[in-house]
Amino acid sequence: MTTLIEAPTEQIDTSPRESLITETVVLDVVIPVYNEEAALEASVRTVHAHLTRHFVYPFRITIADNASTDGTLRKAQALARQLAEVEVVHLQEKGRGRALKKVWSESDALVLAYMDVDLSTDLSALAPLVASLTSGHSDLAIGSRLAHGSHVVRGTKREFISRSYNLILRSTLGAQFSDAQCGFKAIRADVARELLPLVEDPTWFFDTELLVLAERAGLRIHEVPVDWYDDPDSRVDIVKTARDDLEGVWRMRRDRRRLSTRLADVRVRMGRGGVLDPQR
Repeated sequence: MTTLIEAPTEQIDTSPRESLITETVVLDVVIPVYNEEAALEASVRTVHAHLTRHFVYPFRITIADNASTDGTLRKAQALARQLAEVEVVHLQEKGRGRALKKVWSESDALVLAYMDVDLSTDLSALAPLVASLTSGHSDLAIGSRLAHGSHVVRGTKREFISRSYNLILRSTLGAQFSDAQCGFKAIRADVARELLPLVEDPTWFFDTELLVLAERAGLRIHEVPVDWYDDPDSRVDIVKTARDDLEGVWRMRRDRRRLSTRLADVRVRMGRGGVLDPQR
């Protein structure tokens, strides 16, 4: 289980300084946040300490602030001044998908990842997530709470909703991946450049849309079993999110023929042979 690192007690240094990152960044971990002033610092320091200890290549942590109205942005900027590998992007509009699309589209890193600020997914899964991409084994990698070997602690209601949603994806969109909504994913930058222009949803459905498009383009998705602990303080509106997700599923089913030509082009550029099935 990931252990959060408490914030230091000394006064925060708010003086500007130059970034110490001069090498090519291999991994850019994005942490999207909205009004997470209380949790932000411990989470970012925990991720930073983990990467410093276990990741041998240059990395970056990008805090993507989604129009927070509390002190989240101020705290994020202070962290960026203290930790050379931390950067901040501020968006004027809310939406996790919008934040990921902006940061990933503009990042110069070779591998792009994201995780939720509550760190529900244990960080021990990060290494196999990234390794499957840097080795060339896969195009995208996702943490899966439903894969064999996962250890999940969450309520019956959320377990039922998650499994039902993934069943809907399989029956309506032909999805082969097991867990669309775990907030722990990574993608190669070259793959992101191909897929991100096709992703329309700026909110929670972003993950599902990205994965479905990837499968339709013949790209390989690697699933990593994770240890996952439900956050009892989660602010996700389950009813609204479920409604929005179902609307997204309907849109993708309706638009599959329209996108088939563009996805066929992605197949060619990514070296994935074969004919694209417009029914998928």
